[in-house]
Amino acid sequence: MPLPPAVTRWPVSEKGTRLRILLADDHVTVRHGLKLLIDGQPDMKVVSEASDGDSALKCALEFKPDVIVMDISMPGMNGLVATRALKQLQPDAAIVTLTRHSDDAYLQELLRAGVSGYVLKQSAPTELLEAIRAAGAGRQYLDSTLAARVTAGFLARESKRQNKAVATLSEREAQVLRLIASGHSNKEIASRLTLSVKTVEAHKANAMRKLDLNGRIDIVKYAVLQGWLHNA
Repeated sequence: MPLPPAVTRWPVSEKGTRLRILLADDHVTVRHGLKLLIDGQPDMKVVSEASDGDSALKCALEFKPDVIVMDISMPGMNGLVATRALKQLQPDAAIVTLTRHSDDAYLQELLRAGVSGYVLKQSAPTELLEAIRAAGAGRQYLDSTLAARVTAGFLARESKRQNKAVATLSEREAQVLRLIASGHSNKEIASRLTLSVKTVEAHKANAMRKLDLNGRIDIVKYAVLQGWLHNA
């Protein structure tokens, strides 16, 4: 399949030696800086670049990189739409959002879309590198600034109830929640814990009832509070 005009191909490193990264950002200077940063690491390498969401989607399907670093604000198909489309076609795709947007609305929508990481452009470069490594290992990562804010907000609303509820979770319920927060499906959790899918669903329902959680976003926020997403 021919490469779309907005895509740049780079030599692919030997399979298994480095994480293969796709960069999607409409600013050439930003991509150049990110490429220098990433290629300077011994465990990762940029294999392709895209300047808009449509090209990022096509490139991801062609190259199947280990991790996709995706900006939100791009011409045509933006990063959120591209993320949703790619997760429909490749549910296991590991996507790290890199953006200047720190609004909760963006964060929640991208988490719902299934991103593995959310990092702010104004943060230290180490945040992005940690997010890429976490995503490459099948985990999730939130920018430390956002994690601190999410934790603070969650504590402000829920601390008394949460502190009381923590002791009521069984070890298995906590394991299930942690794996859900890390992006695993019920089927994957069942296989990992040697349980039936129905049992996993029961543990999830019990834990959410005990903690009064209303969905995946709440589970992720609870995981941040517990330090699970950074320490997994």
